[in-house]
Amino acid sequence: MVWNAGCEPPVLGIAVAGLGSAARIMIPALARHSHVQIAAAADIDAKALENFRQDFQAKTYSSVEEMCRHTTADAVYIATPTQLHTEHALAALEAGKHVVLEKPMALSIEDADAMIEAADRNRVQMVVGHSHSFETPIRKISEIVRSGDLGRLQMIHNWYYTDWIYRPRNREELDTSLGGGVVFRQGSHQFDIIRMIGGGMVRSVRAMTGVWDDTRPTQGSHVVYMEFENGTPATAVFNGYDRFHTAELTFGVGEQGQVADHSDYGRSRKRTQSMTDPEEERVLKRSSARYAATGPVRAPAPLPHQPFYGLTIASCDKGDIRQSADGLFIYGDEEKREVALPAGQTGRDAVVAELYAAVVEGVPPAHGGPWGKANLEVCLAVLQSARERREVLLHHQTPALA
Repeated sequence: MVWNAGCEPPVLGIAVAGLGSAARIMIPALARHSHVQIAAAADIDAKALENFRQDFQAKTYSSVEEMCRHTTADAVYIATPTQLHTEHALAALEAGKHVVLEKPMALSIEDADAMIEAADRNRVQMVVGHSHSFETPIRKISEIVRSGDLGRLQMIHNWYYTDWIYRPRNREELDTSLGGGVVFRQGSHQFDIIRMIGGGMVRSVRAMTGVWDDTRPTQGSHVVYMEFENGTPATAVFNGYDRFHTAELTFGVGEQGQVADHSDYGRSRKRTQSMTDPEEERVLKRSSARYAATGPVRAPAPLPHQPFYGLTIASCDKGDIRQSADGLFIYGDEEKREVALPAGQTGRDAVVAELYAAVVEGVPPAHGGPWGKANLEVCLAVLQSARERREVLLHHQTPALA
């Protein structure tokens, strides 16, 4: 870390592993943090690396392992494909780098354990960036539930209908064995939101998944029933087949706080189904996911509303909580009231802040390795439950940190 003169907090150097779609969204949050410096990047795409150099005048590498060996950065943000997370995280951890990792953290409990053990042995921090549970509305719902002002939490639901399965996809995104499909890619967010609100300790999972289109051979839907240790039930419903969209129920606001445009009904589904050459989709995915030079990275246009990851409702003894366009609605015994929430900070800003606080201030991360492992356990249990048509008990859950 670079220590500034006087009493200024130290600057944390971060290298970026993978310049795809996740990094394109996270990099502005890294750049906005006043005490984070983007130091390097690794990718196999020469054009993406050239664009990155243009923005940051930082070192670039064609190999994550080489970058971890040679960069002077304090931490590595890992946004490579899911099947490479363990390999790349271990390369960073064994090089003594702190790690912030995209979801899901791994594809097996054994790999998650190896990453946690490496972080502990090398005395470095690891944060798993399930960014939607970092969003301001979800954090506020969790705070209200923990306060007990509305009594005991009785149930939680997150339902999300979107076009995920028909957006342009790489091969691994449509292969469950490589971490593809909505259980790994989207359920990770849903289960994280629900666990954060409910306190983390899920007892069991019962689920069914759906593969409704043979040309997209991975899970495009799931219905999940979760039971917490204290008996609180929760449901996570996801449908990625681009017909009904939950934005119709969330004031027309989408996942990033943008006004959702559904004027062209079924646009993603129709576009994908009209493609006759698989290479056409791969080219479209690369063009949409590859990091492009942006110039003033620090100041993107402000989003008009709070982000909605589908419809989330938490019910307590004395009231229900759901999002409004710019805050929360609380439905109490006597009245419905709205709680305004501050705009400006995204969930990814909060991910970066949590990493910085863990590394510089020694604050235990709420989304550390054990939390990411517990969330992965839910994903794996959903797939197992759907295969075996039975309830699956969980054994690696961890409580949410306040």
